[in-house]
Amino acid sequence: MAGAGVKAAVEWLASVAPDPDACRWEWERNPHGVALLPAGRRWDVLILPGELGYPTLDVLTRLIDRPGPVLSDFGEARMGFFVPPGTATRWVGTGVRGAGQGTWIVVPYPGREATGGVRWLIPPDGSGTLTDATLLELAMHEAVAGRAENGAD
Repeated sequence: MAGAGVKAAVEWLASVAPDPDACRWEWERNPHGVALLPAGRRWDVLILPGELGYPTLDVLTRLIDRPGPVLSDFGEARMGFFVPPGTATRWVGTGVRGAGQGTWIVVPYPGREATGGVRWLIPPDGSGTLTDATLLELAMHEAVAGRAENGAD
């Protein structure tokens, strides 16, 4: 991601922090390159198990040019899709956890290789682009159907 894009992404993410300056300071000084940010203000995060998340991301990137930001843990056990605020409280789905109002997530600094437990698969670009929850659900259904056709389940 280019310098201006990283700066815009940092500002967009830090804008939800109770103290954006402290958030930027944490990113710069934390050896893991991560900060804790509250969900539910500008975005919620739907957390999918990796075995569903990766095929879902494949489907999603075929449906649209650029989905919203997507995180993954380094063990690849979980993926977090950034969706509009309020989605987590309305989401009903087996095996999918929601991080919304009142929850915090670990967020790596965009544009730098994180050494902590999470990394960006699709970093934010600073524009505020989020993945539409209906489109994400459609991609999840298609991913599951594709796995079933291929005998994965």
